[in-house]
This record gives sequence, structure tokens and C-alpha cells, in this order.
Amino acid sequence: MATPAAAQQQTVDVELVLAVDCSYSVDADEFALQMKGLAAAFLDPTVLAAIQSNPHRAIAVTVVEWSGAGSQVVAVPWRRISDSASALDFSARIATAPRLTADGATAMAAAVEFGLRQLAGNRYAGTRRVIDVSADGRNNSGPRPRDVRPLVAGSGVTLNGLAILNEVQTLNYYFEKYVIAGPDAFVEKANDYQAYRRAILKKLVREIGPPATS
Repeated sequence: MATPAAAQQQTVDVELVLAVDCSYSVDADEFALQMKGLAAAFLDPTVLAAIQSNPHRAIAVTVVEWSGAGSQVVAVPWRRISDSASALDFSARIATAPRLTADGATAMAAAVEFGLRQLAGNRYAGTRRVIDVSADGRNNSGPRPRDVRPLVAGSGVTLNGLAILNEVQTLNYYFEKYVIAGPDAFVEKANDYQAYRRAILKKLVREIGPPATS
């Protein structure tokens, strides 16, 4: 018998936490490029096609902003996306979301822990659960990513990374070695913030669409 809480959950193919870097190294223009890139991605037909190519034809998504170890904020609460109208609504919410976090260091692992709590506390039941964390620098505050990885993997969550290489040209290797975790985890890279829009679109299509079969 399902518990009342479980009975109220909505089934989706993917529960997705989009974690946006708002640390000291990200200026106002770079923050805007991230949010505009995310907003544009949910208007792209390839993202909607990826959503509708899954069995339940729906995903649940939230956007989190993060900086230092004590600064993580839900910028766009959980929304179910299944068609062009819901994708348009979510895009508009991203486009108008202000920068909400306090200035701070790059506490990537703390952002991942916050993302895990968002996955555990929502009203959706996803076949897959994914945290998508973007950053332009290495973790330098709070817990270490390598120490959080076992918690991610043990929760059955996939942690993917988007490495923005404008300041650290080898950041993608850091993500691969210390950050990503869980089933089919991968790293996408953007050479700079101008390239973020194309990179996040490519990444969303890959992590939302059906898992590749061998």
C-alpha cells in the first residue's frame, strides 16, 4: 500500500535540479548570460522533443542559485514541464529571476548537498533524478566534492557538471576527477560565458532524453 505522501506524488521521467554558479567570480553580465541561456534552452524545440521522447513525457525542474557554503537559494521552484505551454512558463520564470544569493566563495559541494535536499523534499517521483551544477572555478569553501560523491551515488542520483573554462582552462578535468557521480554522469564544457547557451542546451538534451543503450 502506498503511503499518503507517495500517493500524492506526480510521476515524471526526470527530476532535475539546475544549480547556477553565483560566486564571487561571476559578475552581473556572466550571471545574466547563464540565466538567459537557461531560459532560451527551454524554448528550444530539441529540449521539448527530449522531454516528450520519454515514457511519461514529462519532467520536473527547479533552478537553484549558489555561492558560499551557507548560501543556496531556490530561484525558480519546482515546475512540471510536459508541453510547449509549460516550457514557456518555466522559461519566463527563469528569465525574470533575480540574483538572490549572498556574495561568497565557490562552495560547489554544499550546492550539491542542497540539491539533494530539493530532490528528497519535492512532490515528484522521477524515474531518474539529476543534479546539473555549473561552475567557473574549483570548490574552495565548505565540504569537498570528493566527500559528497558517495552520498550522491548512494542516493541513486546522477550529478552532471557544466565547466565554464573562462578562468580555469582545465576545469572540466577537475569535474571529471572530483565532482560528477552516479549513473551515466558526464561533463559538458563551455569555453566562456558566451558559449554557455549552446553548452547548456546540449547538456539538457542529453540528460533529459532517454538514457543511451549499449
